[in-house]
Amino acid sequence: MKKRIISSFLILIMVCMSGCSNLGSSSSAYENHYEKAGVALKDKTVGTRWKSAGQVAAVIDPSKLDGNLYDDVGEALLINNTKNKVISAQNIFNKAYPASTTKIMTALLTLENCNLNDIVTVEEDVKFKDGAAVSMHLKKGDQISVESLLNGLLLMSANDAAIVLGRHMAGSDKKFAQMMNERAKELGATHTHFVNANGLHEDNHYTTAYDLYLIFRQLIRHNEFSAIAGQANSTVEYKNSKNTPLAYDMSSTNQFLLGEYSLPSNVFMIGGKTGTTTQAGSCLILLTKNKAGDEFISVMLKANNHAVLYQEMHDLLSTEN
Repeated sequence: MKKRIISSFLILIMVCMSGCSNLGSSSSAYENHYEKAGVALKDKTVGTRWKSAGQVAAVIDPSKLDGNLYDDVGEALLINNTKNKVISAQNIFNKAYPASTTKIMTALLTLENCNLNDIVTVEEDVKFKDGAAVSMHLKKGDQISVESLLNGLLLMSANDAAIVLGRHMAGSDKKFAQMMNERAKELGATHTHFVNANGLHEDNHYTTAYDLYLIFRQLIRHNEFSAIAGQANSTVEYKNSKNTPLAYDMSSTNQFLLGEYSLPSNVFMIGGKTGTTTQAGSCLILLTKNKAGDEFISVMLKANNHAVLYQEMHDLLSTEN
């Protein structure tokens, strides 16, 4: 009985604190979200950490979502994060594969649990079954800072950087996935299940556009994120097992930052994360701001290809002003 009272009280607080939406806000939105997920929040979740993260999140009534405004994209979401207002929402509660947008959770846990100056020693070579998996080619004995690993994680989407960070924090891939899933539930991302730190495809590794929003809005509270993810290029330095200095030059996978695609007029890039696999399609989550200085979170999943993704995201971002 006590748990039911606490849960009802939290739902009421979260709805009252949430901003208005042109799609509508529903007092039962979060309750429906949880019921459909079938996830019971643990006692430790109902605490300060949960309230601070969840009570001001934008709520969306599942019955009032937009239709398919973006035909070549599976899921799309745009929220004015400054005013807590939903601008557009398409299929945002649908199960989706996140690809490397997974790495926003790995980045969040890193910033919450590590010091950027910490030096991590790579315990073993990190190899992948897919030879095309993006990697910094870190080797056993390499000594590299957390900040350099975050650069690899967020800019070039290095899959080995994700694995090394996860093992540094949790000791094993399995334990880090448990950390990811626990933190997701704390943030209200109850339709999400992570299996790995990088987003390389696993059938049981999934999320929703709305859950990614909940995770991302927590990540962007860390200034270190925009300092790293807002770069077009970066060079990181580290040492190998023989203490020989090495350097790695990398470029962002965010094609807006590289100038390969243009942002709408009076829309400005802060940072974001890309993701691509065969199963997930082309994915992108961004933090941008408009000419008035309002910040926006945008999510697009399962675009047919990169060209479609950036064109559709351009159209979505054009509604910011």
